[in-house]
Amino acid sequence: MSSVSSWLLWPLRKLFTIIFGSFETEELKKFLKLGLIFATIIGTYWTLRVLKKAVFYKLVGAVYIPWAKTASIIILIPLLFFYSKLLNKYPREKMFYILSIAYGTLFLVFSGLLLFTQSTPAIVAARTGWAYFGTQAVGYGWYVLTETFGSLVVALFWAISTDITSPDSAKKGFYLVTALAQFGGVFLPGFLSRLPLMLGLGTDAIVLFIAALLCFTLLLSMRWFFTSTPKNLLESFHGSNEKQVENEQEPGFLEGLKLLLSNKYLLGIFAVVSIYEIIVTIFDFNFDLLANATYSGAELTAYLGTYGSYVNIVALACLLGGVSNVTRWLGVSVAILMMPVIIGFAFFGFISMSSLKFLFWLMVGSKAINYALNGPAMKQLYIPTSKDARFKAQSWIEAFGSRFAKETGSVFNMTLKPLQGKFGEVVGRARYISMSSYFGFILVGFWFFAAYFLGKTYNKAIKEKKVIC
Repeated sequence: MSSVSSWLLWPLRKLFTIIFGSFETEELKKFLKLGLIFATIIGTYWTLRVLKKAVFYKLVGAVYIPWAKTASIIILIPLLFFYSKLLNKYPREKMFYILSIAYGTLFLVFSGLLLFTQSTPAIVAARTGWAYFGTQAVGYGWYVLTETFGSLVVALFWAISTDITSPDSAKKGFYLVTALAQFGGVFLPGFLSRLPLMLGLGTDAIVLFIAALLCFTLLLSMRWFFTSTPKNLLESFHGSNEKQVENEQEPGFLEGLKLLLSNKYLLGIFAVVSIYEIIVTIFDFNFDLLANATYSGAELTAYLGTYGSYVNIVALACLLGGVSNVTRWLGVSVAILMMPVIIGFAFFGFISMSSLKFLFWLMVGSKAINYALNGPAMKQLYIPTSKDARFKAQSWIEAFGSRFAKETGSVFNMTLKPLQGKFGEVVGRARYISMSSYFGFILVGFWFFAAYFLGKTYNKAIKEKKVIC
């Protein structure tokens, strides 16, 4: 069976060697399995991301997106406390199983709520009384739930991946995993977001029901990965080095936050993740407003599904085109330094043009290059860190840091409506764009210097085989 498996993998090894680098047979199997799991996560995430906006627009309204982001960060803080406490109690794979079951169950519950809410037009149309507050609660609750899924499940997947991968293997393997994930991001949101339109349904509940089933398959997939992967491929950079920074007593549930605030390297990662999210939140808000003004109902869901598919198509094209060679040939530091330069040019385009078509491609390009180039490179920065940094501090960075950044961007976006109320729609928007230019380019400058510091520190740690924090 092993020889047959090796023979079947031979063409893939040849292809992936050209694109990503050379793999041993068992090493390739490991990353193919991880890629399959991550494809399910990303496909589910992008489906939920599309549905999150479409449902919120219908039940609450696009103009209230900044308030929804505020609600998500308020809920996320106690959720992270609880999540960190569970990390003290359960091993990494069991935490993944717990999250898969929890989100699958919650998505089933919200599937029923959406079926009831969206199938009763009088409830959606109501502007007073319990019907109004009920639709508002479902809209905000759904938005917060999907935000936390993207924060916790994706972060935990990468924490597990960095915990079982060496630096040299990550340079090629993480890009392969990301490339495979784009297939899920292309096909699932593209198909599922159109399902209500194709079936002539007035509710998105069926999409959420399928997303719930996908969450349950994640549990089985991760269990299969750990039981079928050789133990020598589940080891990483650490071993004896990690003992230098591990504490003998069980850390408290605030350990990740304490570690983040006390270490320059982790604060640098926090800054890079946050600045990108702040800028893209500004892009995203303006894209949302124009999309909501142009489309409605099932057409809006389908349009946002198309957007999600294009992001992943472009990201996949970049990965298959060999963008991973930037990291393999020039190093992680160059890869993470390129991103602020690229987003700086994107921001210049944003303040120059504002049509829906342009913002569509601006968002597609910004998201795709982040997924294809910056994302896998940033994950490698966690390899020379301790277990607490990889699992607890990373969850604070990826979850709280990302949401905090989106909240910062949302607070900035909240200035648009008052400016338009005071100066008129056209002049008010012009002032908003002018403020965006100052704010955005200052952030890009900080981002560049933070990326330089991270790359330099990472390279030194790998060369000296030391754990940073």
